[in-house]
Amino acid sequence: MAARNLGTPFDETWLQNVYMNFPAIQRRANTLGTRRSVKKQWQAAWLLRAVTCIDLTTLSGDDTYSNVDRLCFKAKHPIQTTLLKSLEMLDKDIRTAAVCVYPNRVADCIKALKKANASNIPVASVATGFPTGQCGLQSRLQEIKQAVTAGATEIDIVINRQLALTGDWKGVYNEVKQMREACGDAHLKAILAVGELGSMVNVYKASVVCMMAGSDFIKTSTGKESVNATFPVGIVMARAIRDYYKKTGYKVGFKAAGGIHSAKDACTWLSLMKEELGDEWTQPHLFRIGASSLLGDIERQIFHHVTGRYAAAFELPSA
Repeated sequence: MAARNLGTPFDETWLQNVYMNFPAIQRRANTLGTRRSVKKQWQAAWLLRAVTCIDLTTLSGDDTYSNVDRLCFKAKHPIQTTLLKSLEMLDKDIRTAAVCVYPNRVADCIKALKKANASNIPVASVATGFPTGQCGLQSRLQEIKQAVTAGATEIDIVINRQLALTGDWKGVYNEVKQMREACGDAHLKAILAVGELGSMVNVYKASVVCMMAGSDFIKTSTGKESVNATFPVGIVMARAIRDYYKKTGYKVGFKAAGGIHSAKDACTWLSLMKEELGDEWTQPHLFRIGASSLLGDIERQIFHHVTGRYAAAFELPSA
């Protein structure tokens, strides 16, 4: 993880006179996957980098120890050993950035990672009434403390969309600041739920306010909204991160989550980070992808690179 973002006092002037040229943002987004292509060994390298930035996630109502156990084993061994050997990457400790679960499953993750000899993989937990956040502040703070006590070292919280939509940015700041304090030493990722913020201006303001309150990452979505991680939103959030870094010197991470299923999209997100923020934001301490099914497509593409053909269903393990 990067050095902690210590936050700043609430500065309302930063939120004044914010304008967004949406057609220009859309044009910029449309060029991300078309101006250049990454092929052959360079594509394989980018895909392996994407693997190391994945928060491998299960957030289902029927989660049990058994599927959490499988998740943790896959986090430790995301790509087949034979494929890594062919790429001469077997000794590079290719693993996912973290595993992400509900608070009640954190202890299961700790146990499963220890069994898989993978205790160095962080456990992230969603909290604060995920995905809606529609419960009292004290309940949300207690849920953070529960997850941290169970062993989570990263907490993904959801912001109060009611406060954001009514323009109460000081209220958003105060809540996120209390959540940051409840995290203790755990890193805080603030989920903006961009599909429910109403405008790109609100996306930018929410990004800035969460960073002022001490968020170590800002995250697009819960994955449960009708609109999740899109490239236009990513551009707006990346530029908010850039503005915050220029003003404060703190490097805040970015997490894209929701609707990212293909290896091609993963490479495009990496390209966005590299072009907007620089190489450091293509590494797991400053960039994450929240996904459950993405890893399967990345492994299929790496299989194709190594063998020259796509794998049959029985040749790759299910996630």
